[in-house]
Amino acid sequence: MAEPLLTLEAVRENMPENAAVVALADLATKAKFDRNELTITVAAENIVPACQAVQSAGYNFFEDVTAVDWLPNEPRFVLAYHIVSHKLKERVRLAVEVSGDDPVVPSITGVWPSANFYEREIFDLFGIRFAGHPRLTRIMMPIDWEGHPLRKDYPVEGYR
Repeated sequence: MAEPLLTLEAVRENMPENAAVVALADLATKAKFDRNELTITVAAENIVPACQAVQSAGYNFFEDVTAVDWLPNEPRFVLAYHIVSHKLKERVRLAVEVSGDDPVVPSITGVWPSANFYEREIFDLFGIRFAGHPRLTRIMMPIDWEGHPLRKDYPVEGYR
């Protein structure tokens, strides 16, 4: 089995024809190619331009976005956006690292309207806010629910 490409420089050097690598050349902060999956990390403030860049490069389908809580590490959260190109038969994962102090990321609903409910779910369960979201309200928990149940510091039996 070949060694994975674990650095931005190695990915750029070994995948110069990849549409996502080319499109995100100026926005990427980290990259990794492992187990035939390409992950490109961008700064939170660059997620909208990154989505627009991969969309222009032929990635036509926003699959989903999810979050991971890495408490006690900082940055605490990582958002993973999965985007597919049917024409190129490729997929890319865009990763965004988010601080636990003030977890805010720009909404990508202007680029991919289908991100609406995924962003609401992440807001509801992790407490990460999406600036510019058209209706950032709870989607799974009751409106008066306290806290965000998928955070690692949330009590297993809830607040009492």
